[in-house]
Parts: sequence; C-alpha cells; structure tokens
Amino acid sequence: MTKADDSTLNADDLRAVEERARKLLDRADAWGTLPTPIEDILASAQIQVAPTSLFDPAHILAYIRSKGGDFAHRIKSAVSKVFGLYDAGERVIHIDDTVVESKQNFLKLHETGHHELPTHRKLFRLFQECEKTLAPEIADQFEREANNFARFALFQGDAYARRAADCVLEIKTPMKLAGKFGASIYASAREFARTHHRACVVYVLEPIRHVRGNGAQAVVRRIEASPTFLRRFGRPADTLITPDHFLGPVLPIGRKMTRPVTLSITDLDGTDHECVAEAFDTKHNVIILLYPVHALTTTTIILPSGHKQRCTN
Repeated sequence: MTKADDSTLNADDLRAVEERARKLLDRADAWGTLPTPIEDILASAQIQVAPTSLFDPAHILAYIRSKGGDFAHRIKSAVSKVFGLYDAGERVIHIDDTVVESKQNFLKLHETGHHELPTHRKLFRLFQECEKTLAPEIADQFEREANNFARFALFQGDAYARRAADCVLEIKTPMKLAGKFGASIYASAREFARTHHRACVVYVLEPIRHVRGNGAQAVVRRIEASPTFLRRFGRPADTLITPDHFLGPVLPIGRKMTRPVTLSITDLDGTDHECVAEAFDTKHNVIILLYPVHALTTTTIILPSGHKQRCTN
C-alpha cells in the first residue's frame, strides 16, 4: 500500500523547523563536514543515545512500565515495529541498532528534532516512531516536523541539492551522494527528486514479488517529484507497477540494476515526451528514476537503451 505523506508542512511551519535545525548545525559547526557529523550534532543538542538497545518486546514493555503514572496516556499509540524512542525527561534517545547505520543516522536526527522543537519536548515525555501508527492529528504534525528537521540536518540545508545539480542526472548519483552524506539510498533518492532543479521523479517501490498468473509486480511505496516535474506533468498517482505498466520494463527482475530504458509520458497539456528511466534494487526497496529528455537538452532527443546522457550547465 502506498504510504501516506510524511513530510508536507505549510511554509511557516517548515521555516520554523528548518531554522531550529540550522541553529543546531551552527552550534555543532557541522556545515561542510561529510558525512554529516551525527555525533557532533547530538552532542551540541545535549542529548545521548542509550548505550544498550531496548528494542525487543520485553525490554520495551519493561521500559514503559518503569515510567509509571499516566505514561501510557501521554505517548502516541503505536503498533508494528518501533525504530526509535525519545525520552524528554532523561534527554536520551533509543535507536534500534539492528537497522543499518545509514537509517540509524536519520532516526537519531528525527529524535533530536523532537528534542530541539520546544512544543514537542513540552507536550510529550516520550515519542515512538513506527511503521504504522494510530495517532491524533497533532502527533502526525509532529512526525512531519521531525522528519523535516532530520532532512535539513542530514542533507545540510541545500548542500545536497547543490552537489546533485553538478552531477550526472542518473540513478547512480543519489546512490553516491547517500554515502557522502551518511544517508540511506532511500532517503537520498527522495531528497534528490524533491530538490532537483530539473524535471525528474523517483518511484520508491516495495520489493518485487511474483503473483501467479500476473507475473512480477511491485507496490508503490512513495513517489517524489521535482517542482519542475510537478508543474509539467502533475503528481503521479500510480499504486502498482506490473508488466503492463509503462514502467514495467524498468523493473530490475533478477538483477540489481536496470540500464536506462527509453519510454514516453504525456504532460498536462497532452504533449508526449521521450523520457529515460532506470532502476536499482536496494533489497529493501526498488528505486526508479525517470526524467524527460528535454530536461537535459534544449531539444528532445530519443535515446537508445543504454545510452548515458550528461547534464548540461
């Protein structure tokens, strides 16, 4: 199932969140240091990561019981797997150390966002991050704010976007930038699309599965598009990629990557555009990057499959 939007904020709220993140990066003297120095940022926030993980059901229940009082009524209700916990009273965050380090980096900054944003710290003694949550509207707002705080800190404001603009418009670029900033490929690919100055869109798919009688297919987890893409083509609403879907030939079935594939999409004015799409299988998700050819050159060129096109300055 396609995931609900987890990051949209109104302009005023976004500015306030980014200003808090900016001030923390200033205190940590983190600007320009790559990978983003997570431990320096946490130290500047005067918050610690718990030395031992409590991330199994028994430890989580014991931790919650130890808080006593009306604790259960003061946290967001949650089901499914918990990845991070923020304890405002003890200025400690708990991170699931079984997830990959790059994901832990984002989680640490997300929890730090709860700590650095005054309203969060005031209203909640503990936050829980989950794959699925049952939460009131205010908790959803807090999650969006913490996600944007983590994005801004991890990608150091527009530093990621500026580097991406100087790189080849291809799927290997967000993969390489992920390592430079200490981000996951998933987070990097989303940031690449949403901040790129050229028209492009990233589809994040759940792992490919084979359905008897229907062949390979993948559920769309999220779609991130650049502002230019949204203006020209609108926001895609695809929920499932099957062999008959226009992106079907791009699915990396039985391999890690799909070489560039030429295809066509129609813009909001009804004009067809030749595009290039390529994919990478991270094992956790399939990332597809699609970009119109005219975003790279002033004239539309139909590229043969496998051709590498570079950004123009």
